[in-house]
Amino acid sequence: MKVQDIMARDVQCCGPHTNLAAAAQMMWDSDCGVLPVLNVEGKVVGVITDRDICMAVATRNKPASAITVWETVSGKAWTCRDTDDIHTALGIMKREKVRRLPVVDGDGVLQGLLSMNDLVMHAEDTKAKQAPELSYADVMHTLKAISQHRVLVGI
Repeated sequence: MKVQDIMARDVQCCGPHTNLAAAAQMMWDSDCGVLPVLNVEGKVVGVITDRDICMAVATRNKPASAITVWETVSGKAWTCRDTDDIHTALGIMKREKVRRLPVVDGDGVLQGLLSMNDLVMHAEDTKAKQAPELSYADVMHTLKAISQHRVLVGI
């Protein structure tokens, strides 16, 4: 099974200069909790989550409309390819502890989004000792790895 077989294709996204109020409104309107952040070529340069927005607004003395997405996103944007095997994507999610992956083509242009919800909805039970392409166990092992608390140094 390939990522392109189960990913969401109709994905809201924003740019680095989008303000957090507009990003939050896009999430509300689309019933999602993440937006890929794209540059002018349509390539993923980051992701912003509803949690990122909440934490930015709570920790800065500015309204959401005065904070840009680019001021808020941090770290690397982990992605997978639309042609990747689903287990490759699961490995990235486990290793990087992310619940959603922007899906890109060979040129790095956004094609969709793969989420834990997509994985759960496509997982199957083992039948007659035949393992499905995406098993409940595969998804649960990924969710367990993602859910483990990060070790904070110095606390």
